[in-house]
Amino acid sequence: MTWRPRLVATDLDGTLLGADGTVSARTARVVAQVEAAGVPVVIVTGRPPRWLGSVAEQLDHRGIAVCANGAVIWDLHTQRIVESDLLDPAVLADVTGRLRSELPEAAFAIELGSAFRHEPTYRVGVDVRSEVSISELAEMIGAPAVKLLVRHPTYGPDELLAAAVTLLGDSVTATHSSHDGLLEISAAGVTKATGLASVAASHGVDAEDVLVFGDMPNDLPMFGWAGRSVAVTNAHQAVLDAADEVTGSNAEDGVAAYLEPMFP
Repeated sequence: MTWRPRLVATDLDGTLLGADGTVSARTARVVAQVEAAGVPVVIVTGRPPRWLGSVAEQLDHRGIAVCANGAVIWDLHTQRIVESDLLDPAVLADVTGRLRSELPEAAFAIELGSAFRHEPTYRVGVDVRSEVSISELAEMIGAPAVKLLVRHPTYGPDELLAAAVTLLGDSVTATHSSHDGLLEISAAGVTKATGLASVAASHGVDAEDVLVFGDMPNDLPMFGWAGRSVAVTNAHQAVLDAADEVTGSNAEDGVAAYLEPMFP
């Protein structure tokens, strides 16, 4: 008998979304087919909830999303937090203090889910949204946060991650999902896998019946947890090495191509 998942989970950027950051008509159609077959499709992303509006619209506001690398479980229908696991201010103070001591050129930002605060030296993209503002570090770390972000001007992402893990150990969870020196830090033990496990449990689905898609190191925990993992061809080498299978790139609708034979 051909294996078919009871739940499908997918990363967004570099995986489900095309190179232009949108959901293709083919992908939207296949997601609808999967859900019409009674199989939930769960978005599992490093994005905060405030970055999911356009994707939710393109997918007709389907399902529950795991956001911020597992820190927030978000209902795309009601646009409300179902569950969260945040970084405590005391942990933020300790982590930023240690990183600044060893990596003085690093710049910090805090993701709050509905807002984003960053130091003056932290480089942001050209798309500066109204919820983004500049703050001093002491002010930024005074409240619980979804994620701590760290940029370094000369370290690459793998190098920066290795340095942070050596310095911080298991006091927090550090990962990355970019091609430049950007680090993402969550509360200890919080990963895409923990968030996805919570959603799967709410559906009565075991890990062995979950199919996951991804492309970057922040997807590795759920690759190790799920029954079957599939990397897109444009994935980070560590993800390609960990995957059970490889499908086409995000630009080629690789997720849709893999799912179509399972859900005709």
